[in-house]
Amino acid sequence: MVWPFLAILLFKKFELDTTEIGLILSASAIGAALFGFYVGALSDRYGRRNILLLGSVINLFSFALLAITHTLPGFILVMTLCSIGRAVWEPPASALIGDLIDNQSNRELALQLRYFLINAGAALGPIVGVWAGLSAQQSTFGLTSLSYLLLALAFVWGFAKTGTGHLANVRGDSTVALGNTLSVLRKDHVFMVVIIANILTMFIYAHMDSSLVQYLTRSGTVRLVELISSMIFINAITIVLLQFPLMQLMHSLDIKERIMTGLIILAVAQMWFALNPVHWFWGWMGATFVLSLAEAILFPTMSVQIDRLAPEHLRGTYFGAASFYALGWAMAPLAGGVILEWWGGSVLYWMLLALCGLVFVLYRITAYLSRPQWPELEEQVLTSSESAKPI
Repeated sequence: MVWPFLAILLFKKFELDTTEIGLILSASAIGAALFGFYVGALSDRYGRRNILLLGSVINLFSFALLAITHTLPGFILVMTLCSIGRAVWEPPASALIGDLIDNQSNRELALQLRYFLINAGAALGPIVGVWAGLSAQQSTFGLTSLSYLLLALAFVWGFAKTGTGHLANVRGDSTVALGNTLSVLRKDHVFMVVIIANILTMFIYAHMDSSLVQYLTRSGTVRLVELISSMIFINAITIVLLQFPLMQLMHSLDIKERIMTGLIILAVAQMWFALNPVHWFWGWMGATFVLSLAEAILFPTMSVQIDRLAPEHLRGTYFGAASFYALGWAMAPLAGGVILEWWGGSVLYWMLLALCGLVFVLYRITAYLSRPQWPELEEQVLTSSESAKPI
């Protein structure tokens, strides 16, 4: 709900130009993207429970502040806190599913279901978002803060009912050493290229939430409020209705083939955005629908991909490294703002189309790269800490 409407709030409340808004949105997210990797590694060492509860508390306070902030420095601070809260939350939340579910096919279904439920909630966001953001009733963001309070209480109850045993990572594993996990990641060449490819994928997609909103706002688009809220609703409802049918349709394809298919659809969406007349309402709806099809395929598959690549005892670290995807998200508002300022919306989307081709090439390259020998490297990761353990 929040991110697209913040761009409009910054424009209407403070009369900032596209580059300034892009810089603020990017700066508030880029630090959080780097922070997410460290948090993922911490969740391997100190437990998913502790990090998830910390993320809930950060989100509770950041959205509460968002409801009452009225100064530009205040907005920048609160947006940074929102980004940090998401960075703290995402890696352990995804890794926890792997801790709880041993069977690979069931685990993949759970990751798909998690993404589905996120978008089921997002389907309600545009309605609340119009009241909260576009009509300047910021106090409505207090409802989001309240939801995080309820979520934190639910986690306290849920973790109290969770046993130990095979769920050790829920509690934490003190034998995991951060320094040695970095060595493991550097040797996983496939994973490193996948991270770069997915950063670019997130960069391409993120312009939907930042640059496109600025483009339409400054182009004098008619029915702007209705258009933006409808696009977000179309995005969420498409995923809610079509994610599982698409998953069933593509179940015979391997992970890489699904991602390649999603990239082709993403490229078609960028072409449509580039060619669509500014005032054609239903054209924007159609382009958003195509983009949403790509998202429904790509984003849950990217989570499944990380789960497949991660060794069991470093699952949090690998999902933490996936937080670097947010670098693409963070850079999109700034890059998009500059391009819109100097060259306009069509040029931006033709450039994004070219980037889709680059991501496609990167995924093709992974077939020729190597991965570590896990038993040897896992022993390296644990040796230094285990040698200090009492016998």
